[in-house]
Amino acid sequence: MKIYVGHSNEIDYKNELYLPIRKSSLNDKYNFILPHEKSKEPFNSKDFLKCCDLFIAEVSAKSTGLGIELGWADLLGVPIICFHKNDVRPSSSLKVITNEFIEYENDIDFIHKISNSIKKIHGTK
Repeated sequence: MKIYVGHSNEIDYKNELYLPIRKSSLNDKYNFILPHEKSKEPFNSKDFLKCCDLFIAEVSAKSTGLGIELGWADLLGVPIICFHKNDVRPSSSLKVITNEFIEYENDIDFIHKISNSIKKIHGTK
């Protein structure tokens, strides 16, 4: 399963998202695409999303680029789950593309909730 992780560049995504994902057991089970893991150069997410199974979006911070990616994913029929920190209210306009919004407290909670979401969507244990 290919899972794209989208986010704003305004957060510390390497430490808050990438590192917890790579250190988790989920990393051994799924193919996570972390677009800026090796470079801050633009990532051609439009082409990748054509063969993606799931889009996980961290939406705690507003981002035009993330909004564009979410629009592409929606257009292509890719399931979208939006995650946000529990002290942040995400943009209500995101409800046009998904009803899946999940709050998390910290990196451990984030990984736990990603795991549960994947199980729910794909019916795996």
